[in-house]
Amino acid sequence: MKILVGDIGGTKTRIALVESSGSDLQTVRETTYPSNSYDSLNSILSDFAGTVDFTPQAAGFAIAGPVEGRSCDVTNLPWKIEADQLERLFSIPRVILLNDLEATAWGIELLGETDLVTLQQGMEGAGGNRSVIAAGTGLGQAGLFWNGERHAPFASEGGHCDFAPRTALEFGLLSHLQQQYAHVSWERVVSGPGLVSIYRFLCGYRNSPCSASMAKKMAAGNPAAAIVETADREADPVCVETMELFTSLYGAEAGNQALKHMATGGVYIGGGIAPKILRWLQRPGFIDAFRNKGQMRELMKKMAVKVILNDRTALYGPAVRLLSD
Repeated sequence: MKILVGDIGGTKTRIALVESSGSDLQTVRETTYPSNSYDSLNSILSDFAGTVDFTPQAAGFAIAGPVEGRSCDVTNLPWKIEADQLERLFSIPRVILLNDLEATAWGIELLGETDLVTLQQGMEGAGGNRSVIAAGTGLGQAGLFWNGERHAPFASEGGHCDFAPRTALEFGLLSHLQQQYAHVSWERVVSGPGLVSIYRFLCGYRNSPCSASMAKKMAAGNPAAAIVETADREADPVCVETMELFTSLYGAEAGNQALKHMATGGVYIGGGIAPKILRWLQRPGFIDAFRNKGQMRELMKKMAVKVILNDRTALYGPAVRLLSD
């Protein structure tokens, strides 16, 4: 069975044609597109269709945004995606749309040991619900409900819940962000843009203005990547503190979500940022913040926490969903 799959994000859109063989998926062709260079998913699919024997029997798309019925307004792009329209335009018998984190949740069953790095072992043999959280252009969240026989993924927009500061420093960060946004969500701090916001806040809070060389580096490319690279070299104390605060906030919200989902079956850290900052996630700050839930601290210690290294988990998730029927 040939399946067209896509992972649509605010920065890039990855499209692939895959073929199922039993429980395995083989990639026929895969292409990555800069999302902002196209006015719609339809334009990208038209381009992709011209490069491959385009005869999919089904299609599924992981989308960074809330899927309502058979349509989705992409959160960080001016795109509206409609499954019925895609079926009609590209003569595909069946098209499904999934939130990108729900797609990641479906894709977890394809992951092997080399696709994961464990931050916390958790309790041996533990089962139950799972949660998935992923910082990238935004902050995605999803869950997997254990029904006694299998895990059933479900979508969430928890990343848009109110940011909850824990310390005087974080209250200062909240106040700083409230001057820019009417609503300060967790996505405003735990994401690529959030990392940059933390850095700019700390420059002012520590009375340590961004240097000319740092400003040039941030302006020349990805500013979040510039901050991470500088912190990795320990070349700037504000960059180092930025990474420490960012990973602590990431751990805190991962723990919040895990509590809400009662994720005794495991917590998975996905998205494009986690593999790039793995050394920071492996420091005590992330897990300390994850566990720091008062009376629930011992429960948090029992939950396995793993980083997803395979960046195609969300891409292949819709195919797993289609093949599960």
